[in-house]
Amino acid sequence: GLFITANGSTLFLDEISTMRPELQAKLLRVLEDRAIRRLGGTTETKIDVRIIAASNRNLPELVTRGDFREDLYHRLAVVELHLPPLRERKEDIPALVGFFINKYNREMGASVRDVGPNVLDALKAYDWPGNIRQLRNAIERAMLFTDGDTLELGHFSAELVSAFA
Repeated sequence: GLFITANGSTLFLDEISTMRPELQAKLLRVLEDRAIRRLGGTTETKIDVRIIAASNRNLPELVTRGDFREDLYHRLAVVELHLPPLRERKEDIPALVGFFINKYNREMGASVRDVGPNVLDALKAYDWPGNIRQLRNAIERAMLFTDGDTLELGHFSAELVSAFA
């Protein structure tokens, strides 16, 4: 159904490295044939879908180990972009914090405008093993605990704050 919905546009497949081998084979067939057959269907439907796939694991290494299909890897790797983890690009944290504050202001009907003293330093001191998703969740959590217009250190988890102390 997602391929039909995305027909004429882009389908994002997150964490492609976790895809089961039988699904890898089906995806490869869809990419090669540019057609799908609905479950239980007897006819194929042509599709025009651009695929963007992401993984936090090393796909060539998975191919070498036999945990990811080599033919699917080459079909997907037409253009590869390497985005370093957040811990290697901490200069992005202020912009991301602003983005997530705006996002959650809209979703929660909140009016957070800023972060308090040392908050950005604390966020930059943390290693972010969960990457941007973890930062997003940290901002969402902080916004749930604030009743003002500024996120303070006390609104964040003790684990995160202790990395700064």
